[in-house]
Amino acid sequence: MLQFGCRDPDLDYAPRPTAFGLVFHDAKLACVRVDRGEGSYFDLPGGAVDGDETEEQALVREFIEETGMSVRPLLRLAEASQYFRKSDGSPINNHGGFWIAEQLSLDPAVKVEIDHELVWLHPHTAAARLRHDAHAWAVTLWLRRHAS
Repeated sequence: MLQFGCRDPDLDYAPRPTAFGLVFHDAKLACVRVDRGEGSYFDLPGGAVDGDETEEQALVREFIEETGMSVRPLLRLAEASQYFRKSDGSPINNHGGFWIAEQLSLDPAVKVEIDHELVWLHPHTAAARLRHDAHAWAVTLWLRRHAS
């Protein structure tokens, strides 16, 4: 299992099962710009697996909440973990799958996370700008497997 991020030995990182998605359209990758003022950042759409959800179910729910996009998970591309601190300072270790997914529809009116904005980035730009190294690695893995 690949582990990304720097672990502070003085912190207790809560494990958090997650699922993140890679959706491509017109050679661009769906990302979310999370508005935190001067601390804004880019992520892959996705997040925590809640309760008894599968990764696929969590991915579908998270895409709708963050972007208004309905997706169908197609292939689990990779698995990795990422140490990080949430915006409230809580230490978390995300652990889960990165999925290739297909866009089914897009309705921004159903999006519920108002601080998340759907943006389409070239995969190379996404790999350079995504907040988490695990996300950048997943995009790079996809790029290497689809190089011409």
